[in-house]
Amino acid sequence: MRLSYPSNIKVIQVPCSGRVDIIHLLKAIEDGADGVYIAGCLEGECHFLTGNLKARKRVNYVKKVLEELGIEPERVEMFNLSAGEGPRFVEIAKEMAERIQELGPSPVNVQKKAA
Repeated sequence: MRLSYPSNIKVIQVPCSGRVDIIHLLKAIEDGADGVYIAGCLEGECHFLTGNLKARKRVNYVKKVLEELGIEPERVEMFNLSAGEGPRFVEIAKEMAERIQELGPSPVNVQKKAA
């Protein structure tokens, strides 16, 4: 089954969502991403035991950092789903694309263009 999600979504696969570090999320925003989300395993079902729990803590930390910087924390999100939930992945991708469209371009991008 071929599922299509918005073309402005860039998928980066990692062995476990727990491998995504705070610096990866912040660097993505700094490098021009208007939003970033992690799609990790269902809670309690991580193959690496606690990877998705670590990822959620990191996402929450980055949300606080963004808020302190005056950037909408809604630009970063964590979702939990199983590998067999392709349609749910597409739904999440569309949800995030709509959210980011409503928020508009990242203030980081606006400042870069002005400079």
